[in-house]
Amino acid sequence: MNRPARLVVVAVTASTALLLTACGSGGGDDSSSDKIKGADAGGEKTSAGPSATASQDAAGRPKIALSKDFRADFEGWTNSDPKLQAILDDGREELRSKYAAIIESNPDSDAVAFYNSGTSLTSAREWIKSFTDTDDGLIGEVTVYRPRVHINDTGSGVLFYCVDERKASTKNRKTGKVIDTPDKPESVLQYRERLDKTSQGVWKNVSLTTVAGGCG
Repeated sequence: MNRPARLVVVAVTASTALLLTACGSGGGDDSSSDKIKGADAGGEKTSAGPSATASQDAAGRPKIALSKDFRADFEGWTNSDPKLQAILDDGREELRSKYAAIIESNPDSDAVAFYNSGTSLTSAREWIKSFTDTDDGLIGEVTVYRPRVHINDTGSGVLFYCVDERKASTKNRKTGKVIDTPDKPESVLQYRERLDKTSQGVWKNVSLTTVAGGCG
């Protein structure tokens, strides 16, 4: 999670993609070497639009709402094991917190800090700032699917999933200019996360690698 590929695309083509590796792609992520066991994949599709918010609970999970112009659909994010479902739930909200922070132009979002720690938090803020520095927001929709989750021998959670960004775009707040994400395989990303459980029971993202075209 070193350099946002969004910036790489700018350097190469002068027209940016939407996200193209939401937090860049980095080496040395121990989550990528974990063996992933298949999650119980239901056909359930859940919307994370403006009406879908995380409930506040005893752990203090923040409420997260996305704008009416941007939609994140999570497909198959169910698991018959409650422990694994808890990882899926917090992993989903971690991603939604970053989308919301971009839309709100707030790289210092408390929700992002709630679901990320260490280098993961630093990289998330840098990625969000790459949008806020150019005054860009998000519109359209992404589909988040094919989650695979398990708990490894050290007790950390490992979560892989795919994000299809081909129907999403950036929109400049000042000029209104819209730039679409390229309709190509590299716009479908695989996220590889390692999460640690806090004393309050929250699964925080501590390590993330993204692989462009990794869900082919």
